[in-house]
Amino acid sequence: MTLPVAVLASGRGSNLAALIAARAAGELPIEFTLVAGDKADAPALRNAEAHGIPTFALEPKSFAARAEFDAALFANVKASGAQLVVLAGYMRILDPAVTAQWTGRMINIHPSLLPKYRGLHTHRRALEAGDTEHGSSVHFVSAELDGGPVIAQVRIKIHPRDTEDTLAERLLPKEHRLLVACVGAIARGRVCERNGQTWCDGRPLAKPLQLNTDGRLAGA
Repeated sequence: MTLPVAVLASGRGSNLAALIAARAAGELPIEFTLVAGDKADAPALRNAEAHGIPTFALEPKSFAARAEFDAALFANVKASGAQLVVLAGYMRILDPAVTAQWTGRMINIHPSLLPKYRGLHTHRRALEAGDTEHGSSVHFVSAELDGGPVIAQVRIKIHPRDTEDTLAERLLPKEHRLLVACVGAIARGRVCERNGQTWCDGRPLAKPLQLNTDGRLAGA
């Protein structure tokens, strides 16, 4: 049995590409119902079309308020039959009315070890803080920016000569594997959200799962 998934993206869609590749390789028991976003010319949408996935885009400036835009966008997501929404480089803050309707059924990938560095410029902020490690997190989406319960994380060491670019370059492939692993865990019924907490294999998580070098999720 496959899980119907919609993906929202605003840019190049490298995380979407990782999901498409994993599904094609038989690693993910999912079907893509829609790839949607806020930029009609986003490469992510072109990639989806090339793989026969339906796409949809709306122009935010056509709406008087964020709530109206989100309501229209997610009406299409719902109509697609999606049971899980994956925010994969989607660069807009969602209206609380939408996040409430999709509680436990929407996840986001964020390039930091949450709760550190919510928002933008995470690589720069990690370097400026003198951190010795950095990483990415996948979390259930809540009304709070990058604040929902974390499912899993992947960590990398920060090298003395790292720049924002080198840090981002080394992290991105691991970020892809992390997202694939988390979507797979949800699709197989291993991971869910209950009462604002992440559960795995029938138990609440005290700490986020960690991505191992073999691409599997394990307890911290």
